Amino acid sequence: MSEFRTTVPVASAPFPIEHQTRMLLAGSCFTTHIGERLAARKFEVRANPFGVIYNPVSLANSVWPKPLFHENDFFQHQGLWRHWDLHSDLAHPILEQAQIQANAAASQTRHCIQTTDVLLLTLGTADVFYLLENEKIVANCHKMPAAGFGQKRLSVAETTEVLQQLVAQIRTVQPMLQVVLTVSPVRHWRNGAIENQRSKSVLLLACEALCKALPDVYYFPAYELLMDDLRDYRFYASDMLHPSDMAIAYIWEKFESTFFLPKTVDLCRQIEKISAAAAHRPFNPDTPQHRAFQEKQLAAIANIEAIFPALNWEAEKQVFQNMR
Repeated sequence: MSEFRTTVPVASAPFPIEHQTRMLLAGSCFTTHIGERLAARKFEVRANPFGVIYNPVSLANSVWPKPLFHENDFFQHQGLWRHWDLHSDLAHPILEQAQIQANAAASQTRHCIQTTDVLLLTLGTADVFYLLENEKIVANCHKMPAAGFGQKRLSVAETTEVLQQLVAQIRTVQPMLQVVLTVSPVRHWRNGAIENQRSKSVLLLACEALCKALPDVYYFPAYELLMDDLRDYRFYASDMLHPSDMAIAYIWEKFESTFFLPKTVDLCRQIEKISAAAAHRPFNPDTPQHRAFQEKQLAAIANIEAIFPALNWEAEKQVFQNMR
């Protein structure tokens, strides 16, 4: 009997991701999900320094940020100082603090670019909003009145060009940069199903063009895994648009099998066990059995440290030592 599903084969990546691999992730909220899982397994990763960003132009601006954010770059709305290139997460009620936050994120991102090995970009939509007063494409409308914005869809050529320029810029300071492209499986439903599909099509074709045009650029099919493999509403959150935790976990497993060597997978499993143990809260901490449990976890950390000394275990050590 045939399977009652269609599976999406994912080819092994041309380069591995290991714990010493330095990564910069940027893009849609799907990037946040992958970044959280990488960070939890102690990979060296920085994700969405300017917050969640969906369109390719704003995404490129966040990965290669302006040298300095000035006071007059910000505007006030609903009691917060905001910037058209930044997510609302970076807004602040004090202008000086909003500027400091933005410049700190820019400084950290520029430093990260100079040392990163892998850049992972998750594209959310090819539809962009722009200010009617100067045609500037914005990363976030910040709930400002719709009358101040226009909307358009980037072409495949425009999307390809802006991302190709971004990769070229970064490779001037990091020539060995490897790039992972993916399209977010989250639907942008504001303009309807048809417009969402057309927008995603632009992104998919641009990813194909970039993979053909540039070396060391790989496409990971997160979009296809949800649309064609997990083709069932049980794999969606309650809004029926975002993937459920089960779907994200499945796509993460595919990510692991695509980029991780067996030794990396094994290390991840060891880290997961220790992290789960650190999250455990005992009912009877003053028993010999629990003290033996603590010593066992500290010994497990020591064993990993002997092989991978660069991993940071301070938080877990503090938990197990405080339990004593």
